[in-house]
Amino acid sequence: MKKNVIVSLADANYFPLLEELIDSIKKFKESENVAICILDAGLTQEQKEKLLNKVDEIKLAEWDIEVPGYKVRDKEWLKSQVSRAFLPKYFPDYEKYLWIDCDAWVNDWNCVELYFKACDNGKLGITQTIGPGYKITSKVNWLFGKLAIVKSQNFKHAIKSRIGYADARKLAFAPHINIGVFSLEKNSKGWSVWQKNLSKTLKAGNIFGSEGLAINMSVYIDNLETEYLPLNCNWITSNLLPKYDEKQKTFVEPYLPNYKIGIIHLAAGIWKDGKDMRVDKSVKIEIEDLNNKKLIKSLRFSN
Repeated sequence: MKKNVIVSLADANYFPLLEELIDSIKKFKESENVAICILDAGLTQEQKEKLLNKVDEIKLAEWDIEVPGYKVRDKEWLKSQVSRAFLPKYFPDYEKYLWIDCDAWVNDWNCVELYFKACDNGKLGITQTIGPGYKITSKVNWLFGKLAIVKSQNFKHAIKSRIGYADARKLAFAPHINIGVFSLEKNSKGWSVWQKNLSKTLKAGNIFGSEGLAINMSVYIDNLETEYLPLNCNWITSNLLPKYDEKQKTFVEPYLPNYKIGIIHLAAGIWKDGKDMRVDKSVKIEIEDLNNKKLIKSLRFSN
């Protein structure tokens, strides 16, 4: 019986990305000891049948917390904003859960092992979106050269979700935590803390991003014990492009010592000529190799 599981979710439109994530996991021999489970948020029957040859379980994602119907009509994929906080309910037979968004893929198995280790003793294993080379972590509007209106991601969403100014201020300049990759043990109190905060954020705010705000509240307000993993464990390409190591044939961090990137995450998309690389695999962009030579490459997984 496999003790650890990697879980993701997709609808029919993101199925190609989901397949690439699964293939990137299964290319490592170590994956034979880890289950792969999928939450269905609008996959076709043909797609599910194809997946059954690759994964252990597929379950239909639900609205685990009630949300207004008008906010989510014809947007089944938004279930990812709720159902990921209830993974032990869907897949109860595992001890540790690693969630990876379907627009991400595994480049180095050591990163997977780090996530499973990080959630020991009930801790949350996760990565903050801040690191070397990040030039802006929060935005402000300056008034009269002195006064500033805070526009950080956490603060804006917190105000819109009406969680109260006192708590919103605690989040205003805290390094944002991206919920696209995280790990938790089955019996961690983190699930209930997160679910409590998610119930709050869903009441007034946008559905999209609510689960991220809730996990930031859990860490920075409720002090959920957290193991912060390095940036290469959830490398968000839209924040900072990687470099490519021609010798090792792999993506690496753009600054010395150019660590290998463990999980490449295409969150927010990589855009060129109005096309998103997540939707159009033919999209390629200019990046550099370790000798600063220009390369034209896709950042999507490829065997």
